[in-house]
Amino acid sequence: MNQLENQIGVVTGAGRGIGRAIALKFASEGADVVCVSRTAENSEKVAAEVRALGRKAWALAVDVSDANAVNAAAEKILADCGKVDILVNNAGVTRDGLLMRMSDADWDSVLNTNLKGAFLFTKAFTRSFVKQRSGRIINVASIIGLIGNAGQANYAASKAGLIGFTQSVAKELGSRGITVNALAPGFIETDMTASLSAELKADLLKRIPLSSLGQPEDVANAALYLASPGARYVTGQVLTVDGGMVM
Repeated sequence: MNQLENQIGVVTGAGRGIGRAIALKFASEGADVVCVSRTAENSEKVAAEVRALGRKAWALAVDVSDANAVNAAAEKILADCGKVDILVNNAGVTRDGLLMRMSDADWDSVLNTNLKGAFLFTKAFTRSFVKQRSGRIINVASIIGLIGNAGQANYAASKAGLIGFTQSVAKELGSRGITVNALAPGFIETDMTASLSAELKADLLKRIPLSSLGQPEDVANAALYLASPGARYVTGQVLTVDGGMVM
C-alpha cells in the first residue's frame, strides 16, 4: 500500500541531490509532486522522472529568497493542485569561507536561501494547512546546525536557525493537526560533498561510526517517515541522518 496515496507534496531544491531523492521517494509512495528548483531545466528534469513513475508532477523555477516569487508560486500551486499536504523546505546553498574574510553578500546569500526561503514557503502555505487542519512540514537542516563547522559560520547559522524555526512553528500549528519537523543530514554524497578532498573524506569516515558517507536516499527515507501516517504523533523533532556522527 502506498503511504502517500492521493497526497500532494511540494519539494524545494528538488533539482538534484537530496531534494530529487525526496521527490522521487514521495512519488514512489503514491504522491503527486511539485518540483521547485532555481532553474526550469532542473525542476522539469525531475518532474519528468516523477511522471515516469506514474504520478503527476509540476515544475516551477523559483528563487526561494524572493517573497513575491514564492507567493506567486504558492498561489499557482494551490490553483493547479487544489491543495498541498506536504511541504519539504530543502533548498540550500553554501558560500564557505573563514569569518574574517566572509563578505556580506556571502552571508546574506546563504541566510536568505536556507532560512528565509523556508520561512517564505512555510508562511505561504500555512493558511491552507490551517484551513484543512492537516499538513506535514519538513525542513532539511544539517548536523552543521547542531555542531558548527569552521569556515561555515553562515551555513551553520542558517541551519541552526532552521531548527529553531521548526520548533517554534511546530508549537504554533500543532493544535491544527499540522506537524513540523527537521531533518539534519550528515555528510551525504551530493554535489556539495563531491569537492571534498580524499584526505578530508578519509578523516570524516573516521568520525562516522557507520564508516561511510550517506546517500540521498537515506535522507529521502527519513523524509518519507516524517510525511507518512506513522509519524502522526511526531512534531518539533530533529532527526539526524548522519551515520552516528553526532550521537
